[in-house]
Amino acid sequence: MKGRRTIALVAVAVALAGASSLHANTKLMRMSDDANQWVMPTGNYANHRYSELKQITSKNAKDLKVAWTFSTGVLRGHEGNPLVVGNMMYVHTPFPNIVYALDLDKDAGIVWEYKPQQDPATIPVMCCDTVNRGVAYADGKIFLYQADTTLVALDAKTGKKVWSAKNGDIAKGQTGTAAPMVVKDKVYVGISGGEFGVRGHLTAYNTKTGKRVWRGYSMGPDSDTLIDPKKTTHLGEPVGKDSGTNTWKGDQWKIGGGTTWGWFSYDPDLNLVYYGTGNPSTWNPVQRPGDNRWSMTIFARDADTGMAKWVYQMTPHDEWDYDGINEMILADIPVKGQTRKVLVHFDRNGFAYTMDRVNGELLVAEKFDDVVNWATDIDMKTGRPNMVNKYRTEYNGEDVLSKDICPAALGTKDQQPAAFSPRTRLFYVPTNHVCMNYEPFKVSYTVGQPYVGANLDMFPAPTRPGGTDRGPHMGRFIAWDADKGKEVWAIDEKFSVWSGALATAGDVVFYGTLEGYLKAVDAKSGEELFKFKTPSGIIGNVMTYMHKGKQHVAVYSGIGGWAGIGMAAGLTGDRDGLGAVGGYRHLQNYTRLGGGLTVFTL
Repeated sequence: MKGRRTIALVAVAVALAGASSLHANTKLMRMSDDANQWVMPTGNYANHRYSELKQITSKNAKDLKVAWTFSTGVLRGHEGNPLVVGNMMYVHTPFPNIVYALDLDKDAGIVWEYKPQQDPATIPVMCCDTVNRGVAYADGKIFLYQADTTLVALDAKTGKKVWSAKNGDIAKGQTGTAAPMVVKDKVYVGISGGEFGVRGHLTAYNTKTGKRVWRGYSMGPDSDTLIDPKKTTHLGEPVGKDSGTNTWKGDQWKIGGGTTWGWFSYDPDLNLVYYGTGNPSTWNPVQRPGDNRWSMTIFARDADTGMAKWVYQMTPHDEWDYDGINEMILADIPVKGQTRKVLVHFDRNGFAYTMDRVNGELLVAEKFDDVVNWATDIDMKTGRPNMVNKYRTEYNGEDVLSKDICPAALGTKDQQPAAFSPRTRLFYVPTNHVCMNYEPFKVSYTVGQPYVGANLDMFPAPTRPGGTDRGPHMGRFIAWDADKGKEVWAIDEKFSVWSGALATAGDVVFYGTLEGYLKAVDAKSGEELFKFKTPSGIIGNVMTYMHKGKQHVAVYSGIGGWAGIGMAAGLTGDRDGLGAVGGYRHLQNYTRLGGGLTVFTL
């Protein structure tokens, strides 16, 4: 009897724990459905970055005015966006990762400020500026993932630290830049540092205690990657034993890259978390023969256990630094005449993928910039790109310059997130229109030191595919049909469009430019409706909320990120091109360093 009673008690405890987790998950989803608020960095679990608010329309958007502004006091790249929970707005900054709580009912007065003390040695370890992509909210807590990889839970009312957990070690080149995501009783964070030979992973922590629940690595033994050789599939086929090691030479997987510094999404019905992994280390492909699985891969993992249900490697044996970390947008749309549960992903490699998010079937794969030349197309049976030898950096060998590769390492799109409108069924995508020359060279690995192994020079893409004349623009903002795999309309921009997009039920789409303009365009035609120049270049993501009966639109300005690191870090050696770090020399003619929030309303 005693044994049976113990089993029964355990069963009840498990059931209650599951019910508690489900309740927390349901509460957060309901909050995200309330268009008056913006409670997740991505807007909702599906990464739509869409709002049902429609007070601002294509007819009155021209009347938008600045409602108020807020200075963050930090002068590096401001990526991500604030959250609005009830009457409170939570604003974050780049390193040192300050968090402000502002009371919208009291002229956005500062209720509390959290300023972590971090080792300044973190700064030189961070690739491509000292950015942070946002904080998360759940159960009365604000979750901040600091640059030094400390995950902190703060009391949303007071700003006091509830708990903290260390997710990595800056001495090993590991840093934190991504926004956390909360599902049920877990908060998920990735890891940055692929340029230091860091092995990527996604880790889940308990939201109440900060205790680590599970960690799934990008490569390594099956026990590390949480891959079941028989049940985890790649395009419908079991991946087999040791899939995370057998396409690597020796123990290279231990410093294999595949870091996880992008966005996460979640399907509550399937209980799957989706995300992408980054480039394999080093950038010199000659030194790491094989497909280098599972870098450059879309993962679908069980939210509770971390076990991988399916994977898809987009760029096997990456030769160009085409990180696969960009957001996975989940939508139910018609594809080839049948409504499917899809995942849409705009990859750095220049291809837009439409996949069945249930089983990982590849449905559509098309270029979303016609100058992409490193591959002709994607083989729909194998999922592999059909590469062009002329633009293969390994094919040409070490210490040989491969010229005019499109896109550049910046990608046709980097982490700057797209938006999806259920009204138009279109995806609105900020893109880069940039190409490069790339020269790999031999490099040795030392713990905590850069492990890159390539020189590159970036420049505007040609005006036409295969042309040699460089175009007048380095960015495009496009509307994309994920069923047909075709562009619907496009807007050319002088510089890369590095801000995240916002779509609304008013059929207005918002985005920002590196010169500092916030722009509003018609969701159906792309016609410009409004623009306003903010104090600095925009690399933040546009969000919207309702307050006192008025719809507001907010965006960070603060030039930086990979596209603006030349200005943010004070680099002076840039040439007419973009250089290796994207420091646009001519951008200084249009904007200056800054760090602030600008809020608009009618």
